Formats: sequence, structure tokens, C-alpha cells
Amino acid sequence: MRKMATSPAFPGLFFCFSAMVLLIFVSVSVPVWSKVSFLNITTDGNAIKFGVWGYTGSAKGLGYSLQPFGINDSFLNNGALKNLTYILVFHPVAAGLSFLSVVFGACGALNYSRFGAIFMTLVSALAFLITAIAFAVDMVLWDIVRSRIRNDGGSANLGNAIWMTLGALVALIFGSCAAGCGSFGRYRQHRQSHHF
Repeated sequence: MRKMATSPAFPGLFFCFSAMVLLIFVSVSVPVWSKVSFLNITTDGNAIKFGVWGYTGSAKGLGYSLQPFGINDSFLNNGALKNLTYILVFHPVAAGLSFLSVVFGACGALNYSRFGAIFMTLVSALAFLITAIAFAVDMVLWDIVRSRIRNDGGSANLGNAIWMTLGALVALIFGSCAAGCGSFGRYRQHRQSHHF
């Protein structure tokens, strides 16, 4: 009796799936889901969390002012910082690309298809680039805001969404590499063994 062989696409599929889950969590951050945020501040007794689509108590939308109630800092309301909040949409875009890489990886793994593994490599590499941009913007934007809040006497700490984005970035690095290596695996031999 023959053992069923594992597809070379499985390791890449695992990492891309992990990245997808993390990016979905980040994409539904505050104000949609209060457990996930980029920055948590406390000023004048008000606790405010910032997410992809807004902050605590704000309407959901793309791009928002970084000067919510209780914070009197004109620097936080300048156009450059507000424009950086529009780039936060890269998180759901990267989640969507990670989902596509999972779909291609599943096709490659379940059908022993080299093309599925190749497309998973390409799409996960693109998801990696988008996630890298999102992570860089996260670090710059939220570090500036955190520093300004602390300078004004408030309390500000980075939230878990930044670290989830970093985890997704690392998973996509491994996923892209594993998918690339997996695309050179032995697909023909596995396909023939299923027909006997």
C-alpha cells in the first residue's frame, strides 16, 4: 500500500493562510472590532483607540482626522498625517491578496498543480510588498502620533494591530519563499501515482 504524498505547495499555503487571518483581524480593527487597534491613548480621562476605519466613537470611513476629542495638537491634524490614514486601506488589500494566494495554493496543493504554486508565489509576493508598505506607514504614522500625545502629557501605547501586521509580513516572506520552492517540486510523479 502506497503512502499518500504531501504536495510541495502545503508549506506556502500554511504561511499564506496565517498571514490572511492576521490581516483580516487588522482589517476589522477599531471602530469595527474594539479588541484590535493600532494605537491606544488616554488623555483627560478619555480612552481612544485607532484602527483602519477610524477611532473609538468615530464613524467608519477611509481616512480620518487624528485629532479626536480631548486632544489639542494642531500638528496631528495636518494634511500629511491625515493622508497617511488613507494608506491604512492597504491592510484589507493585502488580506484580499493573501486570500487569493491561499486559493491558488489550495489549487496547487489539492490538485498537485505547479501552476497553482507558481500563482501562489506571485500573488503572495505582491501581498508581501503591500503589507511591507502598510507596516512601514504604521510604524511612521503611529510613532509620530504616540510621540505627540506623550509630549502633550497623555498616555499612548502601540496596539496589537501593528504586531499582527508584522506577523503577517513575516508569514508572507516565508509563504512566498516556500511557495517559490514548492513550485519546483515533483508534481508529475504525484499526479501519476493517483491514477494507479
